[in-house]
Amino acid sequence: MTKYAVSAQRADKSVKASGSYLRTHFKNTSETANAIKGMNLKKAVAYLEDVKLHKRAIPFRRFNGGVGRTSQAKVFGVTQGRWPVKSVEFILGLLKNAESNAEVKNLNVDELKIKHIQVNQAPKQRRRTFRAHGRINPYMSNPCHVEVVLVEEEKTVAKETDKVVRLSKRRLVARRQ
Repeated sequence: MTKYAVSAQRADKSVKASGSYLRTHFKNTSETANAIKGMNLKKAVAYLEDVKLHKRAIPFRRFNGGVGRTSQAKVFGVTQGRWPVKSVEFILGLLKNAESNAEVKNLNVDELKIKHIQVNQAPKQRRRTFRAHGRINPYMSNPCHVEVVLVEEEKTVAKETDKVVRLSKRRLVARRQ
């Protein structure tokens, strides 16, 4: 069993999923994870499916050097965005895994919310490419580890507003007049 960075307060109402040494870019996956953090599971899956079809963009906030501008990123208050399809597919796979874990635990899938999603860098896979004049350059991939924790949201009950209002003597006199 792997270690997670966060443990849920109620283990019976939460599910986890993780992927290690995923061969997808760390930076793209990190931005994708930040875009869906805190979302409802169904809403996040629909959003990621739209990203695969280039209907909506992932906003690039941190790793945005050289990232082009798109009007689809305006919704998030930024100008730069991309459609990292490979990262989206890996995260969709993890969300699907977590959803099936929730079904095994008899949790309500419609109430699941992404409480925690974290992307860490994995060791680089080193290769080399041959250049002109007998030179060699490194040719590395930047894989990542991803972990997801989903929590079933508890329904909040509205507090009763049946208060007894106490008024001062001055206010009582003002009301009578």
